Amino acid sequence: MPQPQLTKLHRSRQHRILAGVMGGIAEYFGWSPTTTRILFVIISCCSVAVPGILVYLILWILMPNATPDSYL
Repeated sequence: MPQPQLTKLHRSRQHRILAGVMGGIAEYFGWSPTTTRILFVIISCCSVAVPGILVYLILWILMPNATPDSYL
């Protein structure tokens, strides 16, 4: 059975570790949540200009929480 996919960018309800930000991005694009988290950590460590934790906090504030109606 295929995974439910988000119709809009929301924080995930199923793939949460902290706030569901990376899980929501993964669900929206149809990617693996684990791979998305690993890529985010790698990119955050390599980026000197914008710290990853700041990006995560901004996304946490701006992205709404998913509701059952958010999924296909």
